Amino acid sequence: MSIPTSDLPSFETVFAPVRSQTAFEETLERLGTAIKLGLLAPGARLPAERELCTRLEISRSTLRQALTALAQSGHLHAVRGRGGGTFVAERPPPADPPSRLVLESWHDACDVRLGVELGIAALASDRATEEELAPLDELVVAMDDMAEDFPAYRQADVRFHIGLAEATRSVRLVALATEAQGQMTDLISYIAHPPEILEHANAQHAQLLTRIRARDADGAVRIMAEHLRGTELVLAGLLPGAKD
Repeated sequence: MSIPTSDLPSFETVFAPVRSQTAFEETLERLGTAIKLGLLAPGARLPAERELCTRLEISRSTLRQALTALAQSGHLHAVRGRGGGTFVAERPPPADPPSRLVLESWHDACDVRLGVELGIAALASDRATEEELAPLDELVVAMDDMAEDFPAYRQADVRFHIGLAEATRSVRLVALATEAQGQMTDLISYIAHPPEILEHANAQHAQLLTRIRARDADGAVRIMAEHLRGTELVLAGLLPGAKD
């Protein structure tokens, strides 16, 4: 089961204005992370160059440099002629084995995610509305049927966590959550994904929403901490070459 990318509330964050002095690098990172997380789905057509330049507030030359780099890396491909455009690759480029840097820094990535998402759980418990939580219930139900389909599960999982960040109504937290999810996607691409682990993780998603609805910030933070600790333990056990 796949979920239409166009339905993502966070879709607008992909094409928010680029304000960094390193516009090329930020554009490359923004689009690459969106592809990696499934915010731009396999086979999706990117908006036209003029629209992208307007949305991102960058020059056409900067955009074309970023698109060319992503095409060369295998993340995008261009189709010429009528009905053409720039499309997300149907299959992501193969991942290299974990680098020494990845193996030395994976704990830090988990720590950053912990710091960001515990805060999100606490704030969502105070601020989230039923309208914001209802789509997350739908994702939990969908993930119940995705334990044997990790790519689909992961896309829904990303949407769940970013959707929770959006419920805090903090633009900066949404950006930090997206960055943290990108780092975790890099890491978990190296490990197996047993259905039992996914089922347990999704049960925690449901428990988390129950605590948030009850305005139980302490309970939500506790469940989120258990949820993230579980991911860390799986990485410690399954990441090739990792040392706990």
